[in-house]
Amino acid sequence: MLSYQHGFHAGNRADVLKHAVLEALLAGAPRRSLYVETHAGRGVYDLTGPDAQKLGEAKDGVLALLDAKAPDALKPWLARVATRGAGAYPGSPALALDILPDDARAVLFEMHPAEHAALTSALGKDVRVQIKQADGYAGALKLQPRTGEQLICLVDPSYETARDTGALADWAPRALRRWPRAQVALWLPHYRDGRERDLSDALTALPDAMIASAYWPVAAGARSSLSGTAMVLIGVPKPVQAKAVQIASALERIWRT
Repeated sequence: MLSYQHGFHAGNRADVLKHAVLEALLAGAPRRSLYVETHAGRGVYDLTGPDAQKLGEAKDGVLALLDAKAPDALKPWLARVATRGAGAYPGSPALALDILPDDARAVLFEMHPAEHAALTSALGKDVRVQIKQADGYAGALKLQPRTGEQLICLVDPSYETARDTGALADWAPRALRRWPRAQVALWLPHYRDGRERDLSDALTALPDAMIASAYWPVAAGARSSLSGTAMVLIGVPKPVQAKAVQIASALERIWRT
């Protein structure tokens, strides 16, 4: 069932880690890259609008960082966010297209009809991008980089059901067999009950994989099931791995204060 819409969670703490790490990854990407997203969302979000305001998660996420003196590790990403403003917060597709050079290509998958329509409206005029209303896992595996291109893939599912977890556990090793030289970034939630641990262990056991995690304290009675957020990076250069750890460590210090 297609029910998840990221607009209610845009700019939250999970977005902060995910987007700051993505900025670090893409900033060092080769000029000739093929960027792929399996779950693209709508691309651009209004953090002042009714969807984002309903839960107000951006208040403890990106907005708190924009209003404070940010650590150096977060400044490159926050500078891009500040340029756009809270009314046009860049989700990962918009952030990627802001960073990628003119000779890069991007293929974005989004199944939800309303999200796909919003994504097309926001980014569809960019000549570098193809936007597909199709299953991102299956669609991505049909792609191959051209000669000389570096494939970079972001996977950011909703984890609404146990099937989402199983789908990623099945897809990731298949993707690495399909693209042995790819750079793959996977968003992973950390749940209060630890339900993601088997998936985390499976993903970090893949060749050349590492994880950058940041946790926050959870008050008794809190509605959220999350206690942290992580990015699993596979096949990325060592300097990017180091930056991801710096970003996660900086965020955890802030969130635990």
